[in-house]
Amino acid sequence: MEAVLAHLRDAIERGRYAIGDKLPSEAELCRTLEVSRPVLREALRALQTMGLTVSRTGKGTFVVANTVEDPTFGDYAASDLLEVRRHIEIPVAGYAALRRTPENLDHLAHLLDRMERETDTTAWVAMDTLFHLAVAEAAQNPVFRRVIEEIRDALARQSAFLNELGGRREQSNREHRAIVEALTDGSEHDAVEAMSHHLDRVETTLTDIVRPQRTDPPTEGGPEA
Repeated sequence: MEAVLAHLRDAIERGRYAIGDKLPSEAELCRTLEVSRPVLREALRALQTMGLTVSRTGKGTFVVANTVEDPTFGDYAASDLLEVRRHIEIPVAGYAALRRTPENLDHLAHLLDRMERETDTTAWVAMDTLFHLAVAEAAQNPVFRRVIEEIRDALARQSAFLNELGGRREQSNREHRAIVEALTDGSEHDAVEAMSHHLDRVETTLTDIVRPQRTDPPTEGGPEA
């Protein structure tokens, strides 16, 4: 999927498909790129998330931009989402370290164990959002949980995007483990630092995907796989 996405993105950014152009049909792209339809659809969804295309029901996929500015996850732009997460989740982690109950810690530890064993991206993403909700619950303030619940769909979309294109799962598990260890120790400082590091890595990975180093032009035919 990453190869298909890179191929189509490069074609758009280099002007092979100009703004306003309709991309070839799914069937044609599958034949040309020699990939299955599920793989192609994942790549097309990623293009749309990046803001390069829009899908119009019954009409096809159209190019609307030739550069990636700010991906959108559900109702929220990535930059807005990250800004809010920094102002909410970092202090929430600190409060959680001071207020967590044994039940909160048991729930987080069980959830983290499941995440570290999980190999299916969709299942892992669902647990990722549950993890951040559980940290908010440990802060013992229902308003914090309500805020995270409001952005839950966007968090899931962002998590799937970063895992599919940035290989974030194992690294994220380690970062989550550091957060849980800080909460277990009751260290407000360490919890704040661990959550800050986690969000720093999210931003770095997102930036690497959105603004990758330019590579040589692709050869004729399908993407390398």
